[in-house]
Amino acid sequence: MERPAWAPRSIDISVPSVSRIHDYYLGGSHNFEVDREAARRAMEFMPGLPKIMQANRAFMRRAVRCAAAEGVTQFLDIGSGIPTFGNVHEVAQAASPGARVVYVDHDPVAVAHSQAVLADHADADVVAADLRKPHDILSSPQVEQLIDLERPVALLLIGVLHFVEEADDPYAAVAELGAALAPGSLLVLTHASYEGIPQPSERAEGAVDVYKDIRNPLIMRSREKIARFFEGYDMVEPGLVPTPHWRPDTAPEDEDPWAFTGFAGLGRTA
Repeated sequence: MERPAWAPRSIDISVPSVSRIHDYYLGGSHNFEVDREAARRAMEFMPGLPKIMQANRAFMRRAVRCAAAEGVTQFLDIGSGIPTFGNVHEVAQAASPGARVVYVDHDPVAVAHSQAVLADHADADVVAADLRKPHDILSSPQVEQLIDLERPVALLLIGVLHFVEEADDPYAAVAELGAALAPGSLLVLTHASYEGIPQPSERAEGAVDVYKDIRNPLIMRSREKIARFFEGYDMVEPGLVPTPHWRPDTAPEDEDPWAFTGFAGLGRTA
């Protein structure tokens, strides 16, 4: 397999990557056949996966605009993935010129592309770090330079927590990140769940098995377990809901049924 110029030499291009699979679902071009094959296998069991990802992206844009409308001008996007049209910094800075954004991802391709996209942006940067190690994120030079933790921050965890297993204690990681943020900060997240899938969950388990096979387990949590991430936050209306129901721009009944798979929510610290 020929290595394209955009692929860092340090990555194994024969192994599927969650970031590149996600890029494929969204119609991107920064993926390999091994990623596309894994995506197609998962879509045999959950053909609506691209619709779910699109719904996540649309929610992110609505939530960022909501945060900006509330006067929040700092954004920490963890698990940001490979850059696509309508990134957080584009939405945030359109709504609030001068807004500052730090992206965080542990995938080398996602980091490399973010660095290229942000090369001429003084108010945005990227950190190579892992959600499971909050201290590495909070103490990074990029966060220290761009994010003032004494002022409110919007912490975005879009489609990432369901890749953190219980053994890695995602609740503790989210709590540690939240504890570092000033009052008035926001927690914005989406999370996969069997609830809302327009087919039997037994069928959807086949897609979960595909992610397990590529050593990136997909943890489908219940709404109750997802709500635990918001402990200590006041939920912003309409609360933790199926993604298209969170302050929609268009009528939810016009959405593809697959878009209602999983939950989205925004909480505010006191």
